[in-house]
Amino acid sequence: MKILIIRFSSIGDIVLTTPVIRAVKKQVPDAEVHFCTKKQYGLLVEDNPYVDKVHLLEEKLEPLVQQLKAERFDFLIDLHHNLRTWLIKQRLGVPSRTFNKLNREKWLYVNLKINRLPHVHIVDRYLEAARPLGVVPDEEGLDYFIPYRDEVERDWLPETHQQEYVVYAIGGQHNTKKLPVTRMIELCDKINKPIILLGGPEDRANGEEITRFFERHAQSANYEEGLRELNKKSLVYNACGQYNLNQSASLIKGARAVFSHDTGLMHIAAAFQKPVYSIWGNTTPLFGMYPYRTRFVVFENNRLACRPCSKIGYSKCPKGHFKCMNDLVFDFYIP
Repeated sequence: MKILIIRFSSIGDIVLTTPVIRAVKKQVPDAEVHFCTKKQYGLLVEDNPYVDKVHLLEEKLEPLVQQLKAERFDFLIDLHHNLRTWLIKQRLGVPSRTFNKLNREKWLYVNLKINRLPHVHIVDRYLEAARPLGVVPDEEGLDYFIPYRDEVERDWLPETHQQEYVVYAIGGQHNTKKLPVTRMIELCDKINKPIILLGGPEDRANGEEITRFFERHAQSANYEEGLRELNKKSLVYNACGQYNLNQSASLIKGARAVFSHDTGLMHIAAAFQKPVYSIWGNTTPLFGMYPYRTRFVVFENNRLACRPCSKIGYSKCPKGHFKCMNDLVFDFYIP
């Protein structure tokens, strides 16, 4: 049986589809699983052993449609549910199932603060779309497969981080999903262990600002002695923009724990069963995208009438106070 799974974007959402890919491949007899996504996200599935073939959306939809029609699929699982996937389903004309995005329920919660969202993780809603094939959840969590060429060796890291480290993923698609830099510094101080900052090139400047705050000056004996007396162990390595996504995943795989905003690296950490400390600003884990099947702690400010203010995010706080992040309390223990 030839089956097509579609999810065009983005990093976290595609990682969250991996239980569907695995379950379909393992549970449907003689399943040939194809996955369709945008070109820039192809690396997320190209090394997945449960995917037989990857189809990439580039600039125009029509070439992709022609490519997919030639495959003669038996069933299509739509895990994106937008206009383009609707057009693909219409053009292919094969049996299909589409996952429920809960747009109405999200609109009610964001705009009227009426919470009618089900207590169901998005992975389990994805899996519902595969149920007509006889697929059931296998409870094995998320997958992420790193090719050997992208495995980061410990001796490539600064000597201070070769034995043990914590990852802090400081990025986020929107500013209202990220802590202000001063609060990132405060969090790093509380972590009090060697820290690797992960993010894209756009996060490099924030990483440098954090790193400068924790720089230790070998020429200052009094400074070093003071750090020892205060038991200060926050040594920060700014890796933002220095590694590709698979290499960043490799660093997460080697971490003792992972701190992350509501971003794709949080879900990659869950794929490696890492303890995750997830930080939420204007969005909420009630949308169903909290860390899946791993130990996790949620940092969020539930004392605000304005939150959630968006299901995605903004460049700045619409109210101007940004209390969802500025008033967030960091209370945690890393075992």
